[in-house]
Amino acid sequence: MSNYEYPKAIKKTIDALSKSESFKSVWHRHNPEQPMPSVFVMKEIVSLIREIIFPGYFGSSSTRPSSVQYYIGVNVELLYEKLRQQIFAGLCFECGDPASFEVNQAKQISSTLAVEFIEQLPEIRHLLSTDVDAAYLGDPAAQSKAEVIFCYPAIKAITNYRIAHALLELKVPLIPRIITEMAHSETGIDIHPRAKIGHSFTIDHGTGVVIGATSIIGNNVKIYQGVTLGAKSFPLDEQGNPIKGIDRHPIVEDNVIIYAQATILGRITIGANSVIGGNVWITSNVAPNSKVIQEKYRFGGFIGGDGI
Repeated sequence: MSNYEYPKAIKKTIDALSKSESFKSVWHRHNPEQPMPSVFVMKEIVSLIREIIFPGYFGSSSTRPSSVQYYIGVNVELLYEKLRQQIFAGLCFECGDPASFEVNQAKQISSTLAVEFIEQLPEIRHLLSTDVDAAYLGDPAAQSKAEVIFCYPAIKAITNYRIAHALLELKVPLIPRIITEMAHSETGIDIHPRAKIGHSFTIDHGTGVVIGATSIIGNNVKIYQGVTLGAKSFPLDEQGNPIKGIDRHPIVEDNVIIYAQATILGRITIGANSVIGGNVWITSNVAPNSKVIQEKYRFGGFIGGDGI
């Protein structure tokens, strides 16, 4: 392509991209006086919360019992400032009509929601401590809880989930999903912030796990890599569009183990104390105290085992 043809080709592309029918379905009309949510700042927020939840593990400052209150106090104040700004940005982004957006009211709401979230940090720490215990006790390869906190992708993903879920429960828009998708990108574990998960939850290995938005998981549940808690189908409205907001993902009761690559679909219940074997496909209720495994199979003269 000659130097003369190159500018003409670029101009043609610009013209095509500038046509309203090209961008109208992917366009966000942003008010330049209002901030946009920042993934970079959201990462800083999650890092701050990890420093607060697990003092002495993250961050560059050393902590001692005599200084821990000062250390946490500084981080909580910094968290409040960053979080309220991002909540405000989320409110701005979700506003359908920027002209009618009440900036001062949104700023007050953002400050209130940031405080209400910070008030939940002790409970979030408690839940995460049970998750760390579950990961450590459930993995013979784990040498210490420190190794679990530092290294295990499940703890990173569950930490982001518990942060995001608390924010979603406060009706904070957009920000919770950004936080869980950050963990999804980093760990390969996809947990929707709307899912409800009890204490002492662990994911062994983790890659490829999917937990849908309306999933309910009880206490002391352990799942392995590749497990899907998904939707069986999507009911449509009269216009043929998926109906939003219905319960479409599984309920997993207490003390259940789900082995690798199991696929569990629809609003069904996996009863307490059950074991779900690897590579099974489940679309109906499982009674408590059950063991679900692949049927024995014959292939090339070899008879397979029970799958777990």
